[in-house]
Formats: sequence, structure tokens, C-alpha cells
Amino acid sequence: MKYKQLGRTGLYVSELCLGTMTMGGNADAGMWTAIGALGQDEANQLIARALAEGINFIDTADIYSFGQSERLVGQALRDIGVPRSEIVLATKTAGVMGPKPNDQGASRGHIMDSVQRSLERLQVDHIDLYQIHASDPVTPIEETLRALDDLTRQGLVRYVGVSNWRAGKIGKALGLSEALHATRFETLQAYYSIAGRDVERELVPLVIEERMGLLVWSPLAGGLLSGKFGPGRQPNKVRGAAISIFRRSTLIGPGRALQRCAPWPTRAVSRSPGSRSPGCSPSRMSRASLSAPSGSNSSKIISARSMSSSPRMSLRVLKP
Repeated sequence: MKYKQLGRTGLYVSELCLGTMTMGGNADAGMWTAIGALGQDEANQLIARALAEGINFIDTADIYSFGQSERLVGQALRDIGVPRSEIVLATKTAGVMGPKPNDQGASRGHIMDSVQRSLERLQVDHIDLYQIHASDPVTPIEETLRALDDLTRQGLVRYVGVSNWRAGKIGKALGLSEALHATRFETLQAYYSIAGRDVERELVPLVIEERMGLLVWSPLAGGLLSGKFGPGRQPNKVRGAAISIFRRSTLIGPGRALQRCAPWPTRAVSRSPGSRSPGCSPSRMSRASLSAPSGSNSSKIISARSMSSSPRMSLRVLKP
């Protein structure tokens, strides 16, 4: 296993990060049930195998099966008996965790409440990398940064990062961190595969310039590039759920683009024919095109995230 520096920090992580979005899928998990429903025994086996192969980096999120993924990861680490200092544990917040107005977002209130709940579910006293899972259009960036800075000063969080943010907002956040003398975002987690290369336009140059770590999620496009699906193969019952998960809508036909896309905040709007609705980014159009024959989301693949400071990334997958 190769190890790489996490951004500009002194922390080293395995080149492959074990993603845990497929862990959980309990009956009340809604759409997460279609993504994966790995139980405790399976989670223990996967994590033990990953550790045996040299992986020391595990990523989860509070919204994965509404906390169940964090619970399974925390219990697995306990069951395996791995020393806490040997694991770099990452989780995320900002997703919708309940029906109340403050059950989501990157406000000070939600961040402070969420980190305590994540610590309890993971059964640890600190989180190595705490990431803001999505862009919050309401909360001022200064409020988010000061809350995260307080968490690092309290020792509850060691490093912070973002996921699914646009380049302009990340640049602004880095400037504000310097002006406020607050902890800065050290990593970006973004979608990247041969089916969606939007990240190469602005985000990769930004993370190289600012020496941020880049965590690539879904390098196999939710399983669509795994080789398990393609022309002539019969789609299974997961296909419909996968389409819903990617916020897709009416498919014109095999190999073609979306007729329309469900609303999704984005500034990247495809100019391809048939994509007149806002929210049809090139990556989503690519996923739709690939999924038209028989696309599905696979729960049998361990998410591989390659840490790199170069646009040339090694995307490899560890199979159970």
C-alpha cells in the first residue's frame, strides 16, 4: 500500500480510502437501502480486510443510512480491536438528518450538534477529518469556519475539509480562513470518473495551487463502470433505485442523454440537445448515458478514493 500526505498537513493516509456508504441500509433508511445493506458482520469483514491490506483511511458520513453507517464503522473498529492511533477516521455533516429546520446545513448550531452525535456513534473521542458534505447557500462561510475552528481547538476534530463545493466558494473560504486566522479546509472530496470529468476544469487546478488533498468519490460511477453492467445484460431491481439516487429523470433511450433532470444546485449546465433544464451537468449527463442500457448501483464494491496532488490519479478498487 502506498501512503500520501493529506493535503499540506503532516498526516499520511493510504492511497486507497475505504468508503462506507454501503454499510447500513436499515429498513427506515429510505433511499440508502438501495445503495447497500451491509450488516455488522459484513462491515467487520470488509474493514478487517481493508486494514490487512494496509488501508488506514476510512470515510463515512452522518447521513449514510441516517447514522447507521457510522455506528457500524465504530463497532467494527471496536470488534477488530485496532488501536485508535492507527486509523484516520473521516466523516461528514450538512445533509438532511431530520424533519426540523435545523436538522441540516453548515450552521454553527448544526455542526456543534452533529459532531457530538457522530462521536457517539463512532465510539471515539475525536474525528481525524471532519468534512462539510455539501454547499450551504444560507449560512455565511465565516460562521461555518469559526465553528470548525472551535472544534479543532477543543480537540474534537483534527482536520477539516469540504465535499461537493464549487471552486469559487472553496477559494473564498481559504481566503477567509487566512484573514480570520481560523483552521482551513485541507481536503476536497469530489466526484471523478471517466464518466464525469468536470473536476479537471477548475477544482484540480485549485487543489494543486492550494495544496489541498483530493478525495475522489465514486470512481466507478456508482458501479456503472465496474463491468457488471452493459449492453445485453438484464437490468435488476436496483436500477430504478439507482436512477432515483442520482436524481435522474426520464431517459430518452439506451446511450442517449437525459430528456430532463430533477432540480439540483449546480452552475454547470450542459448545452447538449435535450438538456434544457438547469441542473444537467456534464457528469450527470454522462452517468445517465452510461446507465441507459442497464445501469445500477453496486453494494459489492468497496469505494476507492485516491489521494493525489496531481490530475493524474490512480483509481483502483479493493474487492472483498
